Amino acid sequence: MTGKRLKKLLNIFSSDLAIDLGTANTLVYVKGRGVVLNEPSVVAIGESRGKKQVIAVGNEAKQMLGKTPGQIQAIRPLKNGVIADFDVAEEMIKRFIAKAVDHHWFSRGPMIVICVPSGSTAVERRAIQEAAENSHARKVFLIEEPMAAAIGAGLPVNEPSGSMVVDIGGGTTEVAVMSLGGIVYARSEPVGGDRMDEAIVSYIRRNHNLLIGESSAERIKKIIGAAVMPGKGDGEKMPVKGRDLMHGVPKEIIITERQVADALSEPVAKIVEAVKVALEHTDPELASDIVDKGIMLTGGGALLRRLDDVLRAATGLPVSVAENALLCVALGTGKALEEVNKFENILSSMY
Repeated sequence: MTGKRLKKLLNIFSSDLAIDLGTANTLVYVKGRGVVLNEPSVVAIGESRGKKQVIAVGNEAKQMLGKTPGQIQAIRPLKNGVIADFDVAEEMIKRFIAKAVDHHWFSRGPMIVICVPSGSTAVERRAIQEAAENSHARKVFLIEEPMAAAIGAGLPVNEPSGSMVVDIGGGTTEVAVMSLGGIVYARSEPVGGDRMDEAIVSYIRRNHNLLIGESSAERIKKIIGAAVMPGKGDGEKMPVKGRDLMHGVPKEIIITERQVADALSEPVAKIVEAVKVALEHTDPELASDIVDKGIMLTGGGALLRRLDDVLRAATGLPVSVAENALLCVALGTGKALEEVNKFENILSSMY
């Protein structure tokens, strides 16, 4: 067998992993295979004889949100990109790794590259690293989320020129300027897809006396959500079902694109403000590069219709949405795993 074929075979059966541990979704990238798992960061916990145990994770657990009986609870163990419940997060990571990789093929634990928010503290980073290490990893490296997003979007992060990325995830929006393999300026704002969903829930409750769930709000955002109101009329419409707060019975109403844009105005304004602050703190030489290359949007929130138009109008700069916006962080973390030597200055470890 030739060296090339052997290397390819070893890559296929490599257990080395890259993990995008997000507030809303967790993605697992297996070396040599790409992204093999993309599931919600949700865990269903049951209680039996006074002892808590994990019943389900991911897609199965998300289907239980808001629909569980008293003894079962569906929770998100991450908040704003960091671990809120260590034990549950650790179990979730273990189960996702087991889903992604058949460990019967391997004699040793995987090397894991896992992303962390740029604004996370040393304690929060250590918690993420320990959760991954307790999943039988032989070595864990951390990579900052905006750096991973920039790599996944194809930005030249190792070159001596400024690149700006705005990664809008479920819990946070990460705005960063990078050059020569390092982050020159980073700002983490606790606003993202989840805050947008909450804004829609609050708006419908306030204006229509109708209570809807997170899943319904997310569906509204994806179907008719927009960062600005339509030029004429109410735009697209869709039916929404929930509980009438006046009479306590199920009810259906029609909500419009104009109303959803109004509901999302506050979280959109916070994202715009975070980008403006980052630009104000950017050195003139790097700012001139950004004028030429523009701003790259990544993450699920980047798919909100006309958000790029809003940022373009607010900054006067070119704004692009990455080709695989939803996968950028996972793909960038995976690329750092595949080319560890090239990106070793970007990877870090708490130990």
